Amino acid sequence: MIYINQVFQYVSNSRRIRLVEIQESYVYVVNIDTTSAMPIKELYKSLETDIKQGELLAVSDPYAKAIPDDELSEVQINKRDEDWDIIKEYIIPNMSELLQKKGREKKISEIVEQTELGKTKVKKLLSRYWQRGMNKNALLPDYANSGGRGKDKNLAIKKVGRPRRVTVNGEYRTGINITEEVKVQFEHAINKYYRATNNYSLNDVYHFILRDFYSDRYKENGEMKYRIWEANRIPSYNQLYYWFKKLEDPKKDIQFRKSAKEYELKYRPLLSNSKSETNGPGTRFQIDATIADIYLVSSLDRNRIIGRPVIYAVMDVYSRIITGLYVGLEGPSWLGAMMALDNMVADKVEFCKQYNIDIEEEQWPTHHLPEIIIADRGEFEGYSVANLINNLNIIIENTTAYRGDLKGIVERKFRTLNGKVKQKAPGAIQKEYRERGDRDYRLDATLNLIEFTAVIITLVLHHNHKVIEKYPMEKEMIADNIVPTPINLWNWGIENRKGRLRTVDRNILRLNVLPRGKATISRAGIKFKNLLYGSRQAIEEQWYLKLKNRSIEIVYDPRNVEKIYIPHDYGIDFETCTLLEPSQQYKSDFLEEIIFQQQLRNELEEIERSNQVQLTINTDTMLEDIINKAKKKKKQSQHQPTSKREKLASIRDNKAIEKELHRQLEQFDLESELVDQEGSVIDFATKGKIEEDKLKKSTSRLMDKLRKKRDEEFEKDK
Repeated sequence: MIYINQVFQYVSNSRRIRLVEIQESYVYVVNIDTTSAMPIKELYKSLETDIKQGELLAVSDPYAKAIPDDELSEVQINKRDEDWDIIKEYIIPNMSELLQKKGREKKISEIVEQTELGKTKVKKLLSRYWQRGMNKNALLPDYANSGGRGKDKNLAIKKVGRPRRVTVNGEYRTGINITEEVKVQFEHAINKYYRATNNYSLNDVYHFILRDFYSDRYKENGEMKYRIWEANRIPSYNQLYYWFKKLEDPKKDIQFRKSAKEYELKYRPLLSNSKSETNGPGTRFQIDATIADIYLVSSLDRNRIIGRPVIYAVMDVYSRIITGLYVGLEGPSWLGAMMALDNMVADKVEFCKQYNIDIEEEQWPTHHLPEIIIADRGEFEGYSVANLINNLNIIIENTTAYRGDLKGIVERKFRTLNGKVKQKAPGAIQKEYRERGDRDYRLDATLNLIEFTAVIITLVLHHNHKVIEKYPMEKEMIADNIVPTPINLWNWGIENRKGRLRTVDRNILRLNVLPRGKATISRAGIKFKNLLYGSRQAIEEQWYLKLKNRSIEIVYDPRNVEKIYIPHDYGIDFETCTLLEPSQQYKSDFLEEIIFQQQLRNELEEIERSNQVQLTINTDTMLEDIINKAKKKKKQSQHQPTSKREKLASIRDNKAIEKELHRQLEQFDLESELVDQEGSVIDFATKGKIEEDKLKKSTSRLMDKLRKKRDEEFEKDK
């Protein structure tokens, strides 16, 4: 299958081409390895033949990148947006004529007259748009190898920039440099006067700057007057305008000058259009979420109820086939929507296998990007959505209060799924309100998250092969004896309508949609969510020693905590970090369950903490009791007249006596143990007296030896 925007490479000469359009039996391709190129028309069958014969190979898109806007300079963004406005207004509406070689030059000349741009500029925009992926970020300028552009100049005494041409008395008034101090003045005035409800113009703001910072003040007739300084001591309006454009934030300006509500109503970028028809699979996908009418239990302990899960589904409008699915505890939020989008391009055979469901690819063949996604405004606003638009060229149509019918197809499917769940699964919500005496259905919860996901997958597979009632059949479908099931409509649409299906490297999609977080480098590893990770690069570059306690940005998948990723090389590549041995026990768990387990551990520790306090207090009491008894006995034995020197000098002899004493008490006597086991009656008082006599005899012999040794040494000294 061939898709729009796919990149191929010829085996013979390594030339790479991009497929930019499919029209019936023809395709349009453009060479991406030249400085500039225009599309060439080829037969669809001819391209298919080259692919089947191995002369043309599908390769990765060299321009597919995950480039967030916060990594771009203001100049890059402005230049890209200006060029994109030209593409959107003049190129895309005339795309059918521009694709054709005949009449292309005439159409380009018309665009040149309309835009007042040079012909070379228009051709360059066309070429860049087709060669680099037909998305907004394809128009980014190549500043990677440029030096100095966009950077602030090192200021000297002489004024930088274009000299002024105005003279006074035959002398040029050069003006002043815009130093950091002047920039602060500009920013202060813009925030105070321009970003206010008074709706001052930028020219008014310039006058306020001169009044506040570049004038002499005096009173005349009790009124404050201002005398503006000479022209060579003040900034010009053009200088203010230049720096205003560098500081400009259109969204913030409108919100402050008008209101946040008016910005949303009248000025926010329109990510939707009124076109609702589709011309084949992949033209429009709908995505929506619902909270399932069932309560689930924890996979760690089935006696613990974890609440109701969220179901995200992505559905193709043309065929009604479900192309993406997520069942979990995240959402409705971007995190849940992101998982559904990731599943949208996933291999469904491998996806089902994770839940012990074996299918063939023909049962669920979807793994594509659409041209348009219809979504709720709540989830699809923010950083990751901008990546979808700019890097993957997916149009996001956000529903509004006046377009509630746009997601009717996927919403009806949710009602069907919930109905099936209520019929079969324990723990499902049977009534909106329980009456007195009714059993609490939450107590019947039986399925965990993984088992419930398997249930939903089974229902989705059933839906993909179920006849769609009241589907608006086309005449060609009826002529081809097509039964309107999602699978049949999908396959027929690909064969006969081509649609707008595209593929993308899954890693590139994930870098664009996965949530980002902060991880900390420590001696124990890279720590994220209390889990420890390591990587080859971290070991080779000695991160754990050099970068200790440093925070780094990572990309992670909440469904697979075994790995996290450190993006680098401008969004093209990433470093993989895997779980270290101390955290390996969590490698097969969902992030939701790990967080739940950590919360459970904290609860158990909190409950046990009072017991630990009591145990510590009791232990301290026992220690103090033992020590106090020993102190009391020592105090009672201090009546013997022994000097401090004698006490210290006899430590070694005392230790020897004590050792001999304990040897007598600790020695093993297997024969006496045997007699005891044979049932001999032992008088404990008698036994104690015998042991005491043995101890006295043993101690006496030891003392005799010590005296004898002392006498011998005394004789030697003589």
